[in-house]
Amino acid sequence: MTNPASYRPKPGEVPDSPGVYRFRDPQGRVVYVGKAKSLRQRLANYFQPLHQLHSRTATMVTTAASVEWTVVSTEVEALQLEYSWIKEFDPRFNVKYRDDKSYPYLAVTMGEEFPRVQVMRGAKRKGTRYFGPYAHAWAIRETVDLLLRVFPVRTCSPGVFKRAGQVGRPCLLGYIDKCSAPCVGKVTPEEHRALAQEFADFMGGSTSKYVKRVEAAMREAAAEMDFERAARLRDDAGALRKALEKSAVVLPDATDADVFALAEDELEAAVQVFHVRGGRVRGQRGWVVEKVEDLTTADLVHHLLQQVYGDSADQDDDGGGAAGGSEQVPREVLVPVEPTDPEQTAAWLSRLRGSRVEVRVPQRGDKRALLETVERNAVGALNLHKTRRGGDLTSRSLALQELQEALGLDEAPLRIECYDVSHLQGSEVVASMVVFEDGLPRKSEYRKFNVRGEGPDGRTDDLASMNEVLRRRFRRHLEQQAAEGGGGERVEQVSGPVSAEVQPGIDPTTGRARRFAYAPQLVVVDGGQPQVEAAAAALADLGVTDVALCGLAKRLEEVWLPGEDHPVVLPRTSEGLYLLQRLRDEAHRFAISAHRAKRSKSMTTSALDGVPGLGPARKQALMARFGTLKALRAATPEQVAEVPGVGPATAAAVLAALAGDAPAPAVDTATGELVD
Repeated sequence: MTNPASYRPKPGEVPDSPGVYRFRDPQGRVVYVGKAKSLRQRLANYFQPLHQLHSRTATMVTTAASVEWTVVSTEVEALQLEYSWIKEFDPRFNVKYRDDKSYPYLAVTMGEEFPRVQVMRGAKRKGTRYFGPYAHAWAIRETVDLLLRVFPVRTCSPGVFKRAGQVGRPCLLGYIDKCSAPCVGKVTPEEHRALAQEFADFMGGSTSKYVKRVEAAMREAAAEMDFERAARLRDDAGALRKALEKSAVVLPDATDADVFALAEDELEAAVQVFHVRGGRVRGQRGWVVEKVEDLTTADLVHHLLQQVYGDSADQDDDGGGAAGGSEQVPREVLVPVEPTDPEQTAAWLSRLRGSRVEVRVPQRGDKRALLETVERNAVGALNLHKTRRGGDLTSRSLALQELQEALGLDEAPLRIECYDVSHLQGSEVVASMVVFEDGLPRKSEYRKFNVRGEGPDGRTDDLASMNEVLRRRFRRHLEQQAAEGGGGERVEQVSGPVSAEVQPGIDPTTGRARRFAYAPQLVVVDGGQPQVEAAAAALADLGVTDVALCGLAKRLEEVWLPGEDHPVVLPRTSEGLYLLQRLRDEAHRFAISAHRAKRSKSMTTSALDGVPGLGPARKQALMARFGTLKALRAATPEQVAEVPGVGPATAAAVLAALAGDAPAPAVDTATGELVD
């Protein structure tokens, strides 16, 4: 625990101007980011006597070892910089709104040559328009099924689309007129893109013009006695109206607003938002946040808007209909209480949207009634979260405490790394490293290793692979320590404005953490006593003595320690054992995924390995053009030679190799001609 007085800035050093500050721990990691109208007054609040601080604030300042700041011109700039730093460094003491589940979105991939309509979850991608979120994926599929009658946009995966183009026949949806079949050229790319744009416009709220257009075409067909076409258009209009009925009308037409509500207690808060577009509820979403600092409701609203619309701003509108800030930020943002600095928040949102955005608390009428409905949803979400995950934080703390006691550690292992090896009969050997911090996965720190047989005797079995991976991981860490501080000693940190000074574990050119910059308190290997001894030998050879080590054997879930003849047996109900199992299973999953990807890549191009003059780039270009070895084998030399970088001689060599001719023709790399 650090004494805050040891890094407190001297009087007069901190400027009395707007800016953003960040606290770092002894290893150089950013643990908290904040902004202030006056840096001098705000930072002074952190260096009061500890008993006068909120308990969470006291924990933060005693965890930190230095503080630095950046001065900006305006408070809006401070808001933007604060969001950027929180996004980049993911500080452990900042508020993090976590989705209470993974919400599905209806996505239109306008960035592709042939846009596709699909259900998407997770991080948003550039060049894609999103609608929702929806409570259930089946609700999206029902809506899409109705709209495909009128807007027959492609919904198939890239593999299905590519195969249909190769064989010249569309899939079932193309035959039943629920896809315009661009894969076989029934429509041009421009015509298909126009259909996708109309689909997106309809989902975006421009509904009436399409309904009126279909109804006008229906009347025109009836007047021309084309009753079959009129009946089809009548069904299309019915499909559009049925899709509209799935969205409840809650506010007058043309109202675009996001309605936020919170329900909170001393430890957590639940947030719900209704996305209203064109007066209809187009989506609903929820978050849960653990209060890791002393926050008012206004502070929570401020951080909520910053995170929600900051993420939207990261999606660039590149001309392909991306879900950019102008599309995600509505005209009105309705909140239960005004955020801190409401004028600056509104100015920031207006800048993201490109036009005026109003942030306000509704007092009466339909908007107030809708806010109360959202508040009831937030209360229900908080109660449900407490029921499902009420013991989550407690159980994580208990798990770390149990591991500390069972393994005889001096302190709870806040950072744990787990390793596993995956291979197929000794080939394509891959190892994984997964990282848990504070009992939760930190996926940005995951690493995979291609095992090269660098063990003591050049073997690549499980034990030698584990030994090699631990050597490589901790040798890299020791090299970085030596380069930064000389022999791994702690580098003294000086509080002050942000500068180019080297921080331990931080790359001075990017400001981000170096790879393998931080050593864990505990290393877990997937296996029993042999694997633990192999890992212990690697650590001993490198002189690493301050990292604990254990292994988890699958058969009886026993915990093995180095140099021990008998395992540690944790109770089946132990939270510590459950955490080790999660680590082991996650490392196994990550290793298997990496091994399969490597094996698949190897198998795809293995038949081309012996072709002279054909390197990895040309192999990749051939597979991108033809898709499969079967299609490549059936191609003519002229078609193969059309691939960039592949000339006639190389094309002949490729086809000869695939045809099984032995030996394959040699190619003069200088002239590109066949050699007799």
